[in-house]
Amino acid sequence: MKFSTHPTPGGVYCDGMKEEHKRNALVRLKTVRGHLDGVIAMVETDRYCPDVMKQVSALQASLERVNRIVLQNHLETCVADAVRKHRAAEIVDELMETMKYTAAVTGPAPRLDLEEL
Repeated sequence: MKFSTHPTPGGVYCDGMKEEHKRNALVRLKTVRGHLDGVIAMVETDRYCPDVMKQVSALQASLERVNRIVLQNHLETCVADAVRKHRAAEIVDELMETMKYTAAVTGPAPRLDLEEL
């Protein structure tokens, strides 16, 4: 792991990603990149919309798995370190701020009103 020279928004310094988590996240992200190229090609060649939608959902699920890997790493490194240093409140505030961008926590997106399109 590399030492982070930049504090988190909560002012907590933490180590970089564990090698295992970093490797797993990068493998998944590179797979997503290739998959995304395939979905772009599907749209460019006017493939059947439900087929495209299934692939977009698969991409979203893959990215969510990456997010879970990064979260696990964060909990095992930065959060654990902050708790040991009695800075739990700061790291929890930071984590809660981050989690508001995570669909699994915030729930589904609002319904799309097709009449507005």
